Amino acid sequence: MQLFGSKAHLKSREREPGKAGNALGPDVIEQCKNGDRLAQKAVYDALSSKMFAVCMRYMGGDKEAAADILQDGFVTLYTKLDSYSGEGSFEGWARKIFVNTALMSLRKKDVLRQTEDVEAAWGISSEDPTPVQTIGYQELCKMIAALPPGFRTVFNMYVIEGFSHKEIAEALEISETTSRSQLQRARTLLQTKIKERF
Repeated sequence: MQLFGSKAHLKSREREPGKAGNALGPDVIEQCKNGDRLAQKAVYDALSSKMFAVCMRYMGGDKEAAADILQDGFVTLYTKLDSYSGEGSFEGWARKIFVNTALMSLRKKDVLRQTEDVEAAWGISSEDPTPVQTIGYQELCKMIAALPPGFRTVFNMYVIEGFSHKEIAEALEISETTSRSQLQRARTLLQTKIKERF
């Protein structure tokens, strides 16, 4: 299911060629708050690819699951637009919605209670230097996506999104100690995968 049909187009006065920033100006956001479908499409077009990448990270590369999260995230975004004050980055505000939508999905699946690869992670030292400089971005992303869901979630929140352990603990309803432990295990497993590759 798509949020918008293929025939939805922006009027030329609402979106000037070469000025993508105008698509998310205050006028477009205000029109979006009033339920204007063209404004909603402008927001979708401006954010969908970036937010899909966020969803993919949390869903471990599962495109179908990420697409579901993207859809749910935009529904939430449109219904919560009134809470956007206009201060700060709209994209940053929207990103939090997609992260929270992904986290709610993961919470429902209870991924942090899954302990696959936990025992393997405990016996590995993480103090040895790793050949991270030789690994490419895409390959590293694949390795992160292959982490167990609980490890991947905390790793994404802490390393990629910049959440503190306190914020992660509150969002996932776990202790800060558990958050730190999951992050350490994620890093250790990544280091092991990199060492095995190189």
